[in-house]
Amino acid sequence: MRVTWGIWGLVFVLGLSRPAFAQEGADRAAPVRSEHYVVISDAGDGETLSREMEKRFEVYNRLFRFDPAAGPLPLLVRAYRNKNSYDNYLSARLGGTRPGAVYLHYRQNSQRELVIHRGSPEENRALPYQAFVQFLRAFVAYPPSWMREGFAIYFSTLISDGEGELKYTENLSWLDTVKNLGEGARSPEAILLADLKGFPPDFQSLAWALVSFFLGSGREEYFRTMTESFLLLSGTASAAENSGAVMNRIARWNPQEDFFRDFSSYLSSRKTFTELLEDGQRAYAARDLMGAELAFLSALDQRPDHYAPYYYLGLLSYEEGAYDMADEYYQSALQYGADAALACYALGVNAASAGKTREALEYLRRAAAASPERYREKSENLIQRLR
Repeated sequence: MRVTWGIWGLVFVLGLSRPAFAQEGADRAAPVRSEHYVVISDAGDGETLSREMEKRFEVYNRLFRFDPAAGPLPLLVRAYRNKNSYDNYLSARLGGTRPGAVYLHYRQNSQRELVIHRGSPEENRALPYQAFVQFLRAFVAYPPSWMREGFAIYFSTLISDGEGELKYTENLSWLDTVKNLGEGARSPEAILLADLKGFPPDFQSLAWALVSFFLGSGREEYFRTMTESFLLLSGTASAAENSGAVMNRIARWNPQEDFFRDFSSYLSSRKTFTELLEDGQRAYAARDLMGAELAFLSALDQRPDHYAPYYYLGLLSYEEGAYDMADEYYQSALQYGADAALACYALGVNAASAGKTREALEYLRRAAAASPERYREKSENLIQRLR
């Protein structure tokens, strides 16, 4: 499994072992024990889920470097395939339920657990976030809020493939929000000291931005200072005490003025999905096809489920005479929700240029039928030329 954050490109090689653990609760499912977890699942997939959790632990701890012997391990994970069972269990513990997954944190280690609604639509959104919170709070009961929220959001796109393997794409869903806040809302000191001086507006997005900066700025001094600050975290201190200790360490090596400037510069340099599409369109209009392709590929990396990058990459491939590749891009654009008339007309023109007359006629007729006012005349003119 390969997981990349920022420029660091860390590769994780994972292993498993099986210590003993006493089962907790009245679940009939046999617990699956691994090096750091005990998994109880009524879905019969305890082994798969156990492998996934171990891989998550390894990803997290390659960065934090906590001593497993210092934490209350193993960690308990309880999973339900049946929604009623999941809801009933959480209602008994919380007085209500939560979608997908939730980590329950109590003073007593034996009561702490991650509860998952296995196979639910919300699982892939909630589980990665909650799994990190469980990991962090196993070693630091009250971590700085920016650290808990920022890293939980950062790792919220560490998704399982359903077989226990993980894949990661950078989570940039908060970038638009952060960039729209303006310079005055970007003080890293305000984010670091939220537990001491109050939480700034849009704290979650700013916490994510600060973590993204530490991991992805390419500045070794910031990355090193962040990882060294992990050593200052106390498992028994309050969030405010931990925040103060971390802030003092960071401020000692990074003057506030420089920190603010570098943080703001980093955020300004990050392109949102919309900005990348606009960059690509400008480059395309200026006939800078290479620049356009780079912009659209970067947009595709951010939003692989959005039709727009596929459509524009199809246009570029068509102009370069790569008709098979253009067809694949246009088909993907259609699959992910592009305007049917627009995509079918593009597919028809591309097929005609590739000498695939039968396919061209079919797509052109579909384009005309989908939007007669826009494509009937153009499609019929091209159809006449192909006959």
